[in-house]
Amino acid sequence: MILAIILVSYFMILLDNSIIFTALPTIHTAMEYSTTGLSWVQDAYTLVFGGLLLLGARAGDLLGRRQVFVFGLAVFAVASVLVGAAQTGWWLIAARALQGIGAAIVAPSALSLLTASFPEGRERAKAVALYGATAGIGASLGMVIGGALADWVSWRAGFFINLPIGAAMIMLAPRFLPETSRSPGRFDLTGAISATLGVGAVVFAIIHSAEAGWTSPLTITILVAGAVMVVVLIAGERRAPQPIMPLRLFDSRRRGGAYVARLCTSAR
Repeated sequence: MILAIILVSYFMILLDNSIIFTALPTIHTAMEYSTTGLSWVQDAYTLVFGGLLLLGARAGDLLGRRQVFVFGLAVFAVASVLVGAAQTGWWLIAARALQGIGAAIVAPSALSLLTASFPEGRERAKAVALYGATAGIGASLGMVIGGALADWVSWRAGFFINLPIGAAMIMLAPRFLPETSRSPGRFDLTGAISATLGVGAVVFAIIHSAEAGWTSPLTITILVAGAVMVVVLIAGERRAPQPIMPLRLFDSRRRGGAYVARLCTSAR
């Protein structure tokens, strides 16, 4: 049950990350979007998700990962309903950004709960393998399901189905998921701000480059600003007593290799 709750929740997040792609032509017609506005239906989710990921992970450390996991699921489920009910362009984009907040909370908490629930060795290896497989399946099925629902029912249906799934996981999580111990301390404010602004700026620059190109002054300015904030993050984490991103995590070759592999597969 622990594995099922975590994988279903993670699958739901990944599904909505890709389900929008095949629904975009229908959304374009129904909402009368411009090309730029249409791109932000997906980009708002990606930008907020990437920018708040470290902050979501730190919240789980300080407040308890199960509690944060359930809260993130509630945010994501409510945001999904708002996406499905959107009547205007700004409403849809704002709701997608809210989905990104929920996803940034759920994703790191799900993986942390997974590793905390299964002992190191064969059981954890199997659980993590299934977690990784869920990522690929969710991303692939999202396009198929999104296209099918857009053609047969409505593009909104792909988001409304998250409400019963999210509600079921919220009810099951307190019963089956173990609560992790809360780490004493406080938020690394400097790290949280620099991480959120730095990652958010880099993601925004990449998104903007698709429209304006890499030579655009705005793209270059935002990319440089993001790089500066990342440097500030690294410098600050060296001195912070309770860093939001402990640099010792990169000392392990195994862990560092996994990070690089994840980066390459995500950017393909």
